[in-house]
Amino acid sequence: MPIEAVVFDMDGVLMDSELYWKFAREDFAASLHKPWSMDDQRACMGRNTVEWAQVMKDRLALNWSLDDIINDTISRVLAQYDAQLPLRAGAIGAVERMATRYKVALASGSPTAVIDHAMDKSGLGNLLQVRVYGDAVPNGKPAPDIYLETLRLLGVQPQNSAGIEDSSNGIRALHNAGMKIIAAPSEGFDLPSDVLALANHVVVHMDEITMEVVDRLA
Repeated sequence: MPIEAVVFDMDGVLMDSELYWKFAREDFAASLHKPWSMDDQRACMGRNTVEWAQVMKDRLALNWSLDDIINDTISRVLAQYDAQLPLRAGAIGAVERMATRYKVALASGSPTAVIDHAMDKSGLGNLLQVRVYGDAVPNGKPAPDIYLETLRLLGVQPQNSAGIEDSSNGIRALHNAGMKIIAAPSEGFDLPSDVLALANHVVVHMDEITMEVVDRLA
């Protein structure tokens, strides 16, 4: 069955922003004289806003409200975005190529404010037919909800679609949705072998995401 749609994640895929989130959470934890590890960071990656805030609350043993954790962390991330937009190398070209042949969408678990800020500032939003926010679906990645909603809005069946993800939770979400999977791990955030085994194709650079690669997924 031919591929009709390509769906991108944002953090780590279009935006090389996982370090921004890592720095924001490390700074948040440090302000409370608490540690924040890579294991803690990976537990948050790919999840929707409420879910990663709950991870932070649990792992840091906080009595803060989730809203306070969310607002503090997002403000730290947006400050970094304003200082320098973290576009991943080759991201704009990859979306432009995909948009010439397929329906193109974004399915991101990032907070709505961060997604809109990044898409508007980068101009990538103009290339997307559909933009689905993690805040708008009941269950975050690795649940398939965000991808199934994106495909519903596109009018495409899972077997006729491909998704591009960098995180373990994201790749599992694509797998659970029944979509073809391109794994694009961001530098410094390697994926375990069992997660990479779920992918139909693995790329190092966004320039490797071509129509030939996507067509072969079918």
